[in-house]
Amino acid sequence: MTLMILGKLKKAIPSNGGKGADGAHVVALDIGTEYVKVLIARIDGESIEIIGAGKAHQGLDDMHSGAIADIAAVVRNCEQALGDAEQQAGMTVRQAVVGVAGELVKGLTHTIRYKRAEPDKPLDMDEMEFIIEKVQERAHDKVRKLVAWETGNEDVEIKLVNSAIVSIHIDSYKVSNPIGFQGKDVAIQIYTAFAPMVHIGALERTASELDLDLIAVAAEPFAVARSLLGTDASSNFSSVVIDIGGGTSDVAVINDGGVEGTKSFGIGGRAFTKTIATEMDIDYNRAEMLKVGLTDKDEMNGADKAKVLKALTKTLDVWIDGVELALSEFDAIDHLPNHVLLCGGGASLQPLVHVLKETKWYKDLPFTREPTIQRITPEQVAGIKDSTGKAGDHTFVTAMGLLRVGYDTMVGTGEAADSLKDKLNRMLRI
Repeated sequence: MTLMILGKLKKAIPSNGGKGADGAHVVALDIGTEYVKVLIARIDGESIEIIGAGKAHQGLDDMHSGAIADIAAVVRNCEQALGDAEQQAGMTVRQAVVGVAGELVKGLTHTIRYKRAEPDKPLDMDEMEFIIEKVQERAHDKVRKLVAWETGNEDVEIKLVNSAIVSIHIDSYKVSNPIGFQGKDVAIQIYTAFAPMVHIGALERTASELDLDLIAVAAEPFAVARSLLGTDASSNFSSVVIDIGGGTSDVAVINDGGVEGTKSFGIGGRAFTKTIATEMDIDYNRAEMLKVGLTDKDEMNGADKAKVLKALTKTLDVWIDGVELALSEFDAIDHLPNHVLLCGGGASLQPLVHVLKETKWYKDLPFTREPTIQRITPEQVAGIKDSTGKAGDHTFVTAMGLLRVGYDTMVGTGEAADSLKDKLNRMLRI
C-alpha cells in the first residue's frame, strides 16, 4: 500500500533531477535505529536551506546496533519519510547522502612523517597525492586488523567512507595549505572513517530501491562534526560531540577545527527502554512511553518517575562508563576540549544529561577543567537554515550533517572547484 501511494505522489510532484532554477538540491537520509529522518535542501552558494523534512518510526527488528537488519522494512520506512519530505518540498530530488553508523564503523586520525629527498623543491600536488595515499593505506590496514579482531573474521572487507585533513606541519611549522612550501620534514594528519562492506552494500541497495543516486556515504559522527564546522577553513572550533541514537552512541572529538577521531559503543535509547521494561515488568511500548516522559517537559507523575529513574540507574552507569572508555582511547590528544555537545534522540533523556552534568565521570580524563554540557542548538549548526520548522532541534543534527557532506561532495566535484583546497579535498573523496 505504501509503495502505491508513494508512486502516485512522485508522479504528482515535479522532479528536477537534483537541479533547480535556484541551485542544486540534495537529500539527506539518516537511517537510525529508532527513526528514519529525511531532509531535502536547496544549495545556493555557501547557503544550505532545508525545504522538506520527513520522519518515520522503525520496527524493533529493522535495525541492529545502528546497522540495517531488514532491507525491505527499512526501505518502506524510508519511503514514508521521503514521501513526506518531498510533499513539503514540492519536488523530488535524486542526489542523496546517507549516513552509516554502528560499532564496526571506525574513525581514526593517522599521522605519517617522511623526509623529502629535495627539501629545496616546493611541494606540489603530485607529492601531496602520494602522501595522502600512503596515509590512507596505513589507516586501512590498521582498521581492517581491528575489525577482524573484534569480529573474529580475518576476511572482513572494509571500505573508506570519509577522509579529511586534520593538520599539516612542515619542519614543525603548521600550514593550512602546503602547496608551494619548501622543507625537509613533513608530517600530515588525516582523519579516515571505514565501514564494513556489508553495511555499505545494504545502504546502496536501500538507495537503489528508493530510486536515489547515492553521491556519498558518511560516517555519522563525522557528519555531525561537519555540521558544526561549516565552510570556515580557518575554524578553531573544539568540542567533544556525543550523538546518542537508538542503537549506539557515537563520540567525536573536534580539535582546533579538525576531526581528531570518532568512536562508537553499543548503548543507545533502546537499551534504556529495555531496562525499564525488564525492571518494571512491563511491555516495551509502555516502557518507551515512560522513557519519553523523562524529558525537559517533565510530564510524568512522581510515583512513576521514581520507579523509572531507579530502573535506569544501572544502564546509565554503564553508558557513562562507555563515554569514559571512548574518550580515554583518544590517547594522542594532550587535552580534551572542555565543551561537550549532545545530539540525537537519546539526548532528550533528561537523566542522561543530568548524569553528565552532576557526576565526576571526567576526573580521570585529560580535561583541563570541568566540561560544560549542552544539547546542540540550531544556531550552532553552521550555514544551514531550516525553512520547514520541523528540523530545528538536536534530534535532526545528524541529518543536517549529512546535508553538509552532500554540499562538500557537490561543490568539490563541480566545474568551479579549481582552488588548491578543492583539489586536496577531491583527493580525499572516494
